[in-house]
Amino acid sequence: MSYLPPLLHGAALSLLLTLSALGIGLLLTLLSTLGLALRLRFLYRLLQAYLLLFTGTPLLIQIFLIYHGFGALAATYPNLISDWLATPIFCAILALALNSTAYSTQLLYQTWRTLPQGYVDACYALGMTRTSTVATLLPLAIKRALPAYSNEVILIFKSTSLASTITLMELMGQAQQLNYQTYDTLTVFVLTGAIYLLITGLLILIMRQVTQRLLKFTSHS
Repeated sequence: MSYLPPLLHGAALSLLLTLSALGIGLLLTLLSTLGLALRLRFLYRLLQAYLLLFTGTPLLIQIFLIYHGFGALAATYPNLISDWLATPIFCAILALALNSTAYSTQLLYQTWRTLPQGYVDACYALGMTRTSTVATLLPLAIKRALPAYSNEVILIFKSTSLASTITLMELMGQAQQLNYQTYDTLTVFVLTGAIYLLITGLLILIMRQVTQRLLKFTSHS
């Protein structure tokens, strides 16, 4: 049998999970970093607890808790939660997005904290509030964190393989099913590994180009 069609179909789903999770994660990262930088006591502690929870526990556990949690809520309180909220694809994207947000927030917030104090003092000297100072300097922190963020993109793509544990037929799920059907373990997983390697290489090249273009743009602006 031909292994490529189902594996490529699974790879497309893996990319969909990756892009969806990263898109949601980027928005949440900006909001959570802003919340940390403002250092409002309750919000700061809440965000620190969130970061500890999602960086201190395995992603696989987070996927299980979200998937079975929403599933249990949908079964127990059908009027409280829609059926689509308990679907595997929604739960996988949510878990990946929350996990990515936690690590990306740590990266961006630490980059923010390493900005020269003179930049902050200059904003205050101009009469800016803390909120406007953070909003003004956060793009600079994003610029400096961008090269390291490329690693997070790759990690999230490879982490989509865990979605197979909640019945999603992404690349790893398709590989496991082919293995069960054919018992051709070596061929199936060598081919699967090659696809992961190819896509990872393409993502690295894309992120490198995006980073260079954005850094070039910001350096001229």
